[in-house]
Amino acid sequence: MDQGAIFLIVVAIVVGGIFWRLRALRRKSLMEKYGDQILVDRLMRREIWEGQTEAQLLDARGNPAAVDRKVLKTKTSEVWKYERIGKGQYGLRVFVENGSVAGWKKNAR
Repeated sequence: MDQGAIFLIVVAIVVGGIFWRLRALRRKSLMEKYGDQILVDRLMRREIWEGQTEAQLLDARGNPAAVDRKVLKTKTSEVWKYERIGKGQYGLRVFVENGSVAGWKKNAR
């Protein structure tokens, strides 16, 4: 095996170790925040579900690329847009009403 191949293997091992450690730290932080293993597992898998809070959605998916907001007399309605695929086009739209997920739409690419 030449030195270049050995170098790439070492880099891959180091990067993998860093990734694993960051993931473990994130899981620990979420457990401290929520104290619920099942919830943390869902957040780590980046899941979305009806009734999910805005904070949980942020923990699962991160900040949206864009948000459309409508404030009505009885509710606040938002569309959180993720996975930008073109100008004004997004692969995932999450509908948030009064602070919790009401539904979502995933576009086929």
